[in-house]
Amino acid sequence: MSGTSYAPPVQRLVSELSKLPGIGNRTAQRLAFHILRASGEDAHALAEAIVEVKEKIGLCEVCFNLTDEARCRICEDPRRDHGLICVVEEPSDVIPMERTHEYHGVYHVLGGALSPIDGVDPEDLKIAELFARVAAPEAPVREVVLATNPTTTGEATALHVAEELRTRAPEVKVTRLASGLPVGSDLEYADEITLGKAFAGRRAV
Repeated sequence: MSGTSYAPPVQRLVSELSKLPGIGNRTAQRLAFHILRASGEDAHALAEAIVEVKEKIGLCEVCFNLTDEARCRICEDPRRDHGLICVVEEPSDVIPMERTHEYHGVYHVLGGALSPIDGVDPEDLKIAELFARVAAPEAPVREVVLATNPTTTGEATALHVAEELRTRAPEVKVTRLASGLPVGSDLEYADEITLGKAFAGRRAV
């Protein structure tokens, strides 16, 4: 049964769902039929949740994480170490960091990674805002942890930020998240780049 034989409202729903990342046409059809089978209350709750998130969620004025207030809960928390800033690419990167329960500082979300080939330059990211936070006298920053992704663009972003910080704030320690072998994996399955990173980041035991 082809998608064009659906009633237009169903086809519209399938078409909109298929725009979501990782959702192909077949999955979009399954989701659409699930919504059709759901109660009116459940369908309205989903629609209202989508509308609410678009209307109420914005970016924190300090760190650019997602928030429904002027400042996010992490920036507002006096128990966090505000002298330690972890730099990530996207708001979604904050969640796994928080899950570790190892990090007690604050964050800075860049909103992407440098990629001149895709037209993403330093001024397109929240890099100037990071430098302003580091230079601000009210909360002295001791360390900036660069936790951009271990990709070509993530590495380029970390390098750019590190070089700029060395010039602008030489007293601030700049570190990069270690990358290497995942726990529980076998060496024979590791690619040479991951293995090389693991060697470079080796430490005394």
